[in-house]
Amino acid sequence: HPLVKVTIVPRGLAALGYAQYLPKEQYITRKEKLLDDICMTLGGRAAESVVFDKISTGAQSDLDHITKLSYDMIVNYGLNEKVGNISYYSMLNESYMRPFSEQTAYLIDQEVKAMIDEQYERAKALLREKRKELDALAKALLEKEVLHRRDLERIIGKRPFADPTPGESASVPEVEPSQRDDE
Repeated sequence: HPLVKVTIVPRGLAALGYAQYLPKEQYITRKEKLLDDICMTLGGRAAESVVFDKISTGAQSDLDHITKLSYDMIVNYGLNEKVGNISYYSMLNESYMRPFSEQTAYLIDQEVKAMIDEQYERAKALLREKRKELDALAKALLEKEVLHRRDLERIIGKRPFADPTPGESASVPEVEPSQRDDE
């Protein structure tokens, strides 16, 4: 789903900054898209590691999101070769007991960790490759605090893949400067 804006302005108690996307109109999602979402969500933490060689607690909500998504991919959607084409969704919701063995629980945990670790390494590699663009984006955010899609395209270029994907909105409205909520 297309990016509308990104900001470093804190929002509430939890978000130290955020990215806002157009709402998705997609109900079926490919595994590759979900992995891309995990990689993208890990971008902030990966940038900390690449730029400062340190990480902070700032990615807590991102980590919560991708951990849940990764478990859903494996436990509910059957998107893991080792666990297989099995969904425990209805069984998990119907009882207080886990519908799989300790061995399967361990395998699920290992596969979730491997999936997240792989996407984290992918995010760091992309940021190292695009370090010039990362630095330009950070500089622009420090200067303006809020960047909109047009600003992002000017700084880092257009998305390298076709937009929209099947099932998503065909039009991405541009927000004119007079309509922006730059507060």
